[in-house]
Amino acid sequence: MQEYVDIGRSRTARRVYGLNQIDIVPSRRTRSSHDVDTSWKIDAYSFDIPVMTHPTDSIVTPEFAIEFGQLGGLPVINAEGLWGRVDDLDAALRGVVEAARKAEAFLFEEQGSDATSVPDLYGANAELQRLHALELNVDLLQERLDKVRESGVRFAVRVSPQNARELAPVLIKSGMDLLVVQGTLVSAEHVHRDGEPLNLKEFIGSLDIPVIAGGVVDYTTAMHLMRTGAAGVIIGSGHTTNNESLGIDVPMATAIADAAAARRDYLDETGGRYVHIIADSSLHNSGDVAKAIACGADAVSLGLPLATAASAGAPNWYWPSTAGHPKLPRGLVEEVGLGETQPLEELLFGPTTNPIGGENIIGALRRSMAKCGYTDIKSFQKVDLVVR
Repeated sequence: MQEYVDIGRSRTARRVYGLNQIDIVPSRRTRSSHDVDTSWKIDAYSFDIPVMTHPTDSIVTPEFAIEFGQLGGLPVINAEGLWGRVDDLDAALRGVVEAARKAEAFLFEEQGSDATSVPDLYGANAELQRLHALELNVDLLQERLDKVRESGVRFAVRVSPQNARELAPVLIKSGMDLLVVQGTLVSAEHVHRDGEPLNLKEFIGSLDIPVIAGGVVDYTTAMHLMRTGAAGVIIGSGHTTNNESLGIDVPMATAIADAAAARRDYLDETGGRYVHIIADSSLHNSGDVAKAIACGADAVSLGLPLATAASAGAPNWYWPSTAGHPKLPRGLVEEVGLGETQPLEELLFGPTTNPIGGENIIGALRRSMAKCGYTDIKSFQKVDLVVR
């Protein structure tokens, strides 16, 4: 039963919950974590772990994409990021980090009254805007995509709703396995005052590869996206500043559960078509991953938790794909971790000395499932939950 509260005398609002407000309750027999299956199958593709990457250049370079795919996950590459805009990707990423360091140093060092040079506190976002304004070189992008394809791993490529119609046909020729149509918030029909709107149902129907679309935060939009023929729907927008800049932020426990309800109703409506739910917000540690799946997600999209990987594009720094938006960035360039990096394999599978969920993410998920008596992702979605 949904709970509503009054806001003054003229408005009411539904009470909702974030992942930090819920907990998983073990209420069945326990099992050995060795008996747990964390595999994820979407459309014709199977992955050893229910994890894809958030499409950010701060993490996903060609080398990282290959390693992540070899470890059993789904790397997602941002087609509109830096892969196709700069010849020296490493130098571009270092430039963003350097701009962030200057602002960080200014904030944390005591400044005298005679200070004459004040850096742009959001200079890293400005540098990202400058880089994203460079012309997209499709040949360069395809060259880097070819490197990933030739490694033999499965991978996805992300495009924005605004550019999907133009870029997708070109990118599909690169041999990618899945297309991700992702914005901070999307709908089934992206309306333009000038030009023809993108009708996702028609667009998806014209393609020969499965499409994952998002992000959404409510039942109705999730249902609309499912009806477009999408194989998966992304819930959330990544580690963004939507709340501060737009006032939009639906806590993830509720958002995932609402989308799971849409998935159930759509399954009944179609007589058996199952659409996957991928959580992509408020995921900071392995406990959040377990809670997201317990709320109904089939998989998660990780960004921030992978930022300390030694093979990340900008190790120990993170920004979401929206941080370089030309007019309204919705993501900070921030330093994460304690200055040390870890092999990606240890972040995902351990072993670790970290007791608070920052490493061995999949090992912790397996242990959570085992403690509650479940052996696969789908059944774990039925685990009992409590609200703090």
